[in-house]
Amino acid sequence: MAKSSSMPSARLAPIIVFCYNRPQHLRQTLDALRRNPLAAKSDLIVFSDGSKGASDADLVREVRELLAETMGFRSLTTVASPQNKGLAKSVIEGVSQILDTHETVIVLEDDMICTPDFLDYMNAALEVYRNRPDIFSVTGYTPPIALPPDYTGDAYLAPRASSWGWGTWRDRWQKADWQVGVFAKIKNDPDWKEKLNVGGDDLWPMLIKQQRGVIDSWAIRWTLAQMQHSAYGLYPVKSKIMNIGTDGSGTNFTFKANTYGQELAIGKVDFDFNLQSDPAVQKTFRTYYNLPWRVKLKNRMKYGV
Repeated sequence: MAKSSSMPSARLAPIIVFCYNRPQHLRQTLDALRRNPLAAKSDLIVFSDGSKGASDADLVREVRELLAETMGFRSLTTVASPQNKGLAKSVIEGVSQILDTHETVIVLEDDMICTPDFLDYMNAALEVYRNRPDIFSVTGYTPPIALPPDYTGDAYLAPRASSWGWGTWRDRWQKADWQVGVFAKIKNDPDWKEKLNVGGDDLWPMLIKQQRGVIDSWAIRWTLAQMQHSAYGLYPVKSKIMNIGTDGSGTNFTFKANTYGQELAIGKVDFDFNLQSDPAVQKTFRTYYNLPWRVKLKNRMKYGV
């Protein structure tokens, strides 16, 4: 079992969990969180999205019955939406609401398994980098990339935000423009495209699809905000988050995907306040997210990007 942090409860970030209609996934997510010693000192806020109709009403009801029985946290607040908002609107509104009264948050969706020291890691990262405005978010997840052999740090910076087991600060979150008012200016600008794609060449097509209404993603808008402010996301070298929603059951993953990394690592992470972006790490990170040529061809033919 991970050793509990000595940080006072008043400084611990509240935990937000977003869920919809997967009670079995949610149960695993909450069980993993409860195994963190800091869970009993942390406030949990769960945003439960409403059903789309009769087809998923029973599953949404099961989710809320599970939440009514949930224990093991300092407090539990359930925000049950009477209608279906969708993930993007739920996240933007929910995180904004909690950050109105808290300086930091830790955020998970209902398909994230974490290590028993995840909360220690996240709270420590949010504390250490509180005064680093060039770091917009921290995450417990790392993609399965092969870092350079001479890289000795426990964490690294990447020009991309992760939506899997992440956290942020109020002052950074408030810098995001969720309406992407700058889009008319940048949509045909190759320099903006290249700046965004430093985090992976899937990002620009994702932004185009978002603005055309093909997808509804809060994460691409959050990553764009990070890029606009020349900021980074902080990632651990060894992952403390595993996604169990890539089994075809999720809203965003309607197909099975097994390439996102499966190993979890318990162990203290040493944070360097003066950590800087490493070009070799950044290159490896970008390559992981670059699209295969078949997808690039489809994007070009179907969306012109």
